[in-house]
Amino acid sequence: MSPTHQKKSFPETATWKALFTGSNGIKAIALALGVMLHATNIYLATTVMPSIIKEIGGLEYYAWNTTLFVVASIIGSVISANRLALLGPRKAYQLAIILFFLGSLVCAYAPSMYALLIGRFIQGLGGGLLFALSYAMVRIVFDKILWSRAMALISGMWGIAAFSGPFIGGLFAENNQWRWAFGTLLLISIAIFIISSIILPADRSKNNIPLIPYLKLILLVLAALSVSVGSIFENILANLLGVIFALILLYILIITETKSTVRLLPTGAYNLSSPLGATYAVMTLLTIATSIEIFVPYFAQVINGFSPLESGYLTVLIALGWTFSSLLFSGVKGKSVAKIIRLGTLLMVIGLIGLTWITGTKNHAATFSLFLNCLFLFLIGVGIGMGWPHLLTSVFTRAPAGEEELASASVTTVQLMATAFGASIAGLVSNMGGITEPGGVIGAQNASLLLYGIFSVAPLLAMVILLKKTTK
Repeated sequence: MSPTHQKKSFPETATWKALFTGSNGIKAIALALGVMLHATNIYLATTVMPSIIKEIGGLEYYAWNTTLFVVASIIGSVISANRLALLGPRKAYQLAIILFFLGSLVCAYAPSMYALLIGRFIQGLGGGLLFALSYAMVRIVFDKILWSRAMALISGMWGIAAFSGPFIGGLFAENNQWRWAFGTLLLISIAIFIISSIILPADRSKNNIPLIPYLKLILLVLAALSVSVGSIFENILANLLGVIFALILLYILIITETKSTVRLLPTGAYNLSSPLGATYAVMTLLTIATSIEIFVPYFAQVINGFSPLESGYLTVLIALGWTFSSLLFSGVKGKSVAKIIRLGTLLMVIGLIGLTWITGTKNHAATFSLFLNCLFLFLIGVGIGMGWPHLLTSVFTRAPAGEEELASASVTTVQLMATAFGASIAGLVSNMGGITEPGGVIGAQNASLLLYGIFSVAPLLAMVILLKKTTK
């Protein structure tokens, strides 16, 4: 990059003040805004989905709104390194915002669930590109000692989105105007487009432009979609076939990755015995565990009779916990990092098992039950947030020489891949649990019990990997 991105030296205990010293502050704001737009849209869409279902139908495609959005975000994430090098930060951001704007426009005028899904896909392309560009530029524009602080700041945008997304979505949904919720995103997109055009540098990278691994991207997208396709059918065999086909595609993807120079992830990413591979595995499992949040608003409205606004804010407790602990523990150093990550994983296990328990027992007072649900959701967020900035930094530091740019883009690729599969599996499990048949309150209760119980396994597996790393 050009001299615009010259880095300053900071003491080993660089503070938040250092992150906002000089031009660093302007860069930090620019990167954070893209994530904020992406995250706000996720919580806004999750909040208004029950209202959308009431108007245009399509309950069986409930999880598809998240799956297609995230699959498209994966595409945007994978091409981000190429776009950043080819276009430069400013034009790459502008392209991402334009795509997001067009997708939001389609969603605002969608006459059917199929049209809405198209809009969500276009939104995902823009959102994924914004998301990945923000993370990828951290390594480029900041000194290494500031990486965990910058990562925590970007993660903190999810906390802002946790308030803005449900507020905007719930406000319009309660007045039967969910389309205006997407209209609000159009205005925010225009504002960020103007700001980024002024703040971000226009210079392009002088390094070799990363190639786009088209074949692997296709395999990845088909794998994620196959689980969702299988989840539409009520036949358990069709559900399992979708999962099996996805696993086969992922296996082919891994084989092609190990024999190719144009990769999705850095060398060693698929080897669980390597520090980098173990880090990716833990990130994947913890992200999958948080996928339960996409059904929280529906369960809250159907089972508990909550309003769209109330259920929306119940959903974002995971994001609030994530943001709170990311900011609080981002400055942890040395041997304490491993302990913090393990403790966070344990909290996620407790949160998910707690949700399973409270869902399966119906002899609690309504107020006490609500309190416990809020507590367990918040614990899940706190758990993943405690170690997340350090897991991301670990990817940067453990990337093989010459693959630093690929590693920068890979953190969002992995997170989005895990989110896509998590959403697909959540939809499959919920359908198997009876969310559509028998449906109603009984179907939602059975689906929530099965969903929380099965997803408790993900952080447990992550803990096993972390403990194995410790004993080696």
